[in-house]
Formats: sequence, C-alpha cells, structure tokens
Amino acid sequence: MCTLSQILVDGIRRHSVAIRSIEVWTERNNAVVGVMNGIRVVEVAAWTYVPVAGAILAEWGADVLKIEHPESGDPQRGLVTSGLIPAGGVNHMFELPNRGKRSVAIDLKSEEGHEILMKLIATADVFLTNFRPDARKKLGLDVDDVRAVNDKIVYVRGSSTGQRGEESNRGGYDMTSFWSRGGAADNVSPDELDYRLTMPGPAFGDVLGGLTIAGAISTALLHRERTGEALTVDSSLLAMGAWSMGATIAGAHAFNMERYPKHTPSTAANPLVNMYKTSDGRFISLVMLESDRFWPELVTALGIPEMITDPRFENHAKRGEHRLEAIEVLNNAFGKRTLEEWKKDLANIDGSWSVVQTPREVVTDPQVLANGYISDLTDSNGVDYKLVNTPIQFNETPNELTRAPDHGEHTDAVLEELGLSMDEIIGYKVSGAIL
Repeated sequence: MCTLSQILVDGIRRHSVAIRSIEVWTERNNAVVGVMNGIRVVEVAAWTYVPVAGAILAEWGADVLKIEHPESGDPQRGLVTSGLIPAGGVNHMFELPNRGKRSVAIDLKSEEGHEILMKLIATADVFLTNFRPDARKKLGLDVDDVRAVNDKIVYVRGSSTGQRGEESNRGGYDMTSFWSRGGAADNVSPDELDYRLTMPGPAFGDVLGGLTIAGAISTALLHRERTGEALTVDSSLLAMGAWSMGATIAGAHAFNMERYPKHTPSTAANPLVNMYKTSDGRFISLVMLESDRFWPELVTALGIPEMITDPRFENHAKRGEHRLEAIEVLNNAFGKRTLEEWKKDLANIDGSWSVVQTPREVVTDPQVLANGYISDLTDSNGVDYKLVNTPIQFNETPNELTRAPDHGEHTDAVLEELGLSMDEIIGYKVSGAIL
C-alpha cells in the first residue's frame, strides 16, 4: 500500500508529465488541418476494433480520452507476453489503435469512478464503446445512462455481431466475426486445400471496421450540427465482414450457389486479370479488364509480339475460349526475367499492374513516401517506430501522428480540467477510484 506522501509525489510527477503531453497535443493540433478540433471523445473500449476509430478521430484533431482500469488498463498493453510484440521493442499493436489519445485511469465499478466518468461524459461530443450490452447495463453506461447527463452526445457502439439477436452479448474478434463468419475465409481459400486461410495479418478487419466507425461518427456529428439531434451509431465486425464480401454474397445468392466461383492463377477466368511469377520467385499482379485494348501492348512488352496475331488470342472471346493456353503463354514469358527487369520493361505500359509487395517493402514504397502515408514516431521509452497513417488527407496535408499514452498518463490533467483540486484528486487516488 502506498503512503499518502508517495501518492502525492507520484501525483506531482504524473501531473507535470501530463501537462507536457497536453502542450505537445495542442501544438500538434495547431500544426495540422484539425477537422475534429474542439470535438471531445470519451472512449470506454479495449483491443483494436473500436479504439482504432478513436485513434482516427484523434489523428483528425479530436481530444480522445481513453478510459482504462487503474490496475489492468487496456489488455492489449500486455501483448508482449503473447509473443506478438518484440521483447524490449515498441508495443506496435497498442500504438496502432491508441496514438494521439489521452489516457485516464478510472475504476468504473466504484461509485466515485462512475461519478468522475459521468462528469467527463457531460463535457464530451461522442461516447465510444465496445462493451457488451450486459456490461454496459451493469456499469450504468447504456444509452439512457449517458444521455441522462448529456442529451447531445453521439453514442457509438461497436460489437462482434450486432446489438440485437441471441448472440448480442457474445464477444468476438475480426478473425471470427469478420473473416470467418463474414464469408471471406471460405471464399479466399483454394478448393484443393484441406484448411481455410487465416487473415492476411493481425487486426485486418479491425482497422477497416474502425475506419468505417470514424466515418459514421463524422456523419453523426454533421447531422447533430444541422438538426440538433444526437444519434446512436452501431456497427459490428460481422456487418463489416458481410459488407466487404457484398458483391460475392449477392452473386452467390443471385446464382443460387453455395460458393462463388474461385480460380487459382492457372485457371483464372481472364488471363489479363491474374498473378504471374517471375524468374526470381516474385509475383506481378495484372488487372487489365479491357483485354482487347491491353493485350497487344502487354505481349509486346513481354517480348512475344507474335501473340497479337495468334488466332487463339486475336480477341477477348478467343482468349476466353483458350484462356488456359493464354495463361500458360503469359506464365512462360514472365518466368524468363526477374522482378527488377520486369519493373523496367512494364514501366510505361498503360495497363494496370503492380508488384506483389511484402509488408516490409511497403515502408519504402516510393509512392508511400511521396504521399506521407507512414509516419515516424518515438514511444515513451524512446524507441523509434513507424505507423501507417489514416488513409485520408485534408488539403493535401499528411496527418501528424503522436504516440499512444502511457497507462493513466493524463488522469491528473484531465481531472484538473474538470475543476478538481489536487487534494480531491489525491483523495480519489487513495480510494482507488483513479490511478
């Protein structure tokens, strides 16, 4: 148990750190096009899906208060123990959905903690949560509870499978609700495999869903500005999964098929919409939908111009009829040169193509660098790292990112903004209501 003097010293230290953080936060928001400047978000959420929406709003200039438990905090802070975070390195899985926020550590189960949270909610424009219905009810954080202290707040819920139905209180992650249940895992996996492919990487569905929520919040705030009505906003990983597979789901239903047709590179429906392997084991992706337009320039660049007049490939219909042969011709051609050679040979053609890049290569992609799509940051321990920016820019200006907060880093400063004295703050610390 900490003594009162220890708590006081710690409070003063944390207070000074928080003040410096506020100054950095203010300076950052004055330097960029802060379309959300003046908007306050109270976020009671964990992991990535919903918190990444808060991170996007913070990147756009909002003051996002991340509410965390005084002892445990967001469980994603501890991912280093699971092997997903390099030991001694930056916790990139926490930084991704929490950059730019202020952390306020409050015990929501305590009466005093709930009272403090409600005071913060009274000052906010948006309440953002991924707590399940039963948990929200138990903690007194449901729509009616929040609107009782702020009837103009936009109330936002992100969930696994939606707010209604028998499974509304079940949790889930993007691997389960977005990727698997939404149909992507089945449809992306070749039929010859005896297993289903996992997502391309961690938080794949989370970041897409979070971006959608951030956009919905922006729309709800515009609606409130125009009409005065505060909306309740809902989304789920299942909804996002179904949306991302929308064309496939609609097609499967329209044709009364259990599964939408799938093709491997050797059996692609259109030889010019496919991936081909180079001599050094890399891949090039082609999407040349107008095949009659692009076939002549492609085969010329590939060094096989005789294929222009080959009767098997003289038009789109013929190439479709002989698609397996056309694929084999293109495969053989691409397999004769390295990726670097093909980059030069294909550089000036009009048809759409791209290198199949590794995630690490994206960091140094010339277009990524030219447009400021990735930022350099330093965490609170002095470790440098990179984060991908939100894929939206205003006035052609890349967003400026700041690191994620330490656990409870801004508790003292935020409570002082509410008008609490240091004596009152220390009292709350002693009771365990805050960190």
